Amino acid sequence: MANSEPDKVTLRSARLDDASSLAALAIEVWTGTYLRLGINGFFADYIFSELIPTRFEALLGQDSETFIVSQNSQGIDGFIRISNGVPPPAGPGSEVEIATLYVQPRHHGRGVGQALLGAGLRHCASLGAASPWLTTNAENTAAIAFYQRMGFEITGRTHFTIGTECYPNEILTYQP
Repeated sequence: MANSEPDKVTLRSARLDDASSLAALAIEVWTGTYLRLGINGFFADYIFSELIPTRFEALLGQDSETFIVSQNSQGIDGFIRISNGVPPPAGPGSEVEIATLYVQPRHHGRGVGQALLGAGLRHCASLGAASPWLTTNAENTAAIAFYQRMGFEITGRTHFTIGTECYPNEILTYQP
């Protein structure tokens, strides 16, 4: 039987054998955040081409990619991915992107996102990147507010593209 008590936040570097857990978590968060009216073939095709274990395995094997996971007694409940050598699409910022920060919705409010972001920012600083950047969907007001509380400012706008469809994204840059 699963423990009903919340675990403390424990962070560690991701391992290659985490790839399937990262993919499952990414699918859960991505579909729950962006596909509020249902799933159609267009988005399902994107999910099953991009958010799959082999893609995470490939990313985990790249020196320019860093994954930190939040591990509780049952498994991974969140992760942050940092990509080194990626300039921002517009505005100021270093060439270090916080490419992904996902926390399972049932673990929101426990400090998992703050802990992952704090660890990610420390990693960025160790790379010499005091002002990493990220993007988030312009309609994801909860994420934008979270990042602004954590010291990020909106510094530009870009678009997330799937096929021929474009979705406005805010660029946020950390202001230490």
